[in-house]
Amino acid sequence: MGPMTSRALTVGFDLDMTLIDSRPGIRATYQALSAETGTYIDADLAITRIGPPLEQELRHWFPAEEIEERADRYREIYPTYALAPTLAMPGAREAVAAVRAHGGRAIVVTAKHEPNAKLHLSHLGIEADAVIGWLWAEAKAEALREYEAAVYVGDHTGDVRGARTAGALSVAVATGPCDAAELRAAGADVVLGELTEFASWLDAYVAGEGL
Repeated sequence: MGPMTSRALTVGFDLDMTLIDSRPGIRATYQALSAETGTYIDADLAITRIGPPLEQELRHWFPAEEIEERADRYREIYPTYALAPTLAMPGAREAVAAVRAHGGRAIVVTAKHEPNAKLHLSHLGIEADAVIGWLWAEAKAEALREYEAAVYVGDHTGDVRGARTAGALSVAVATGPCDAAELRAAGADVVLGELTEFASWLDAYVAGEGL
């Protein structure tokens, strides 16, 4: 990737376990869905696998013909159970602010149900320039290309694949289900321990690219 022209720097961020720690909220929603349907769901196990689309997790607990209906219901009750207990990840607000400090745009590209993603961000006071939901792994490249994102920050190997498919620099944070070694093996260009390290990394990146 050569130096960028007069275009503003655009940085994409994943949501769950990158910008927000949604584990308590997701756990509570699974527990509510389990109680309502009378179907056992190991919510503690489910929250160790956050990242892929909801339907992928529900397949472990419900027969195939029920997945669509259960997924719709999960998304419907999600705001009731998941917003209050969900916190911003350490460094999340500072990471978005760092992009803005360089005159850039911060967008959120997530596999999550888009309305619920927006509810989380507004609840936590994290302002993104755009929020694009329902995209997982390689499909994230659609939004990253559309917004001309130079960098994509995520916590899952699926996020690394999305960045690489889009031709964006893949910055991975080891705060989700994938550890640093796994993220590197998937092809991440940069691996940070957590998002608190992002602002200083971005300063160096911008200086190096002559942005």
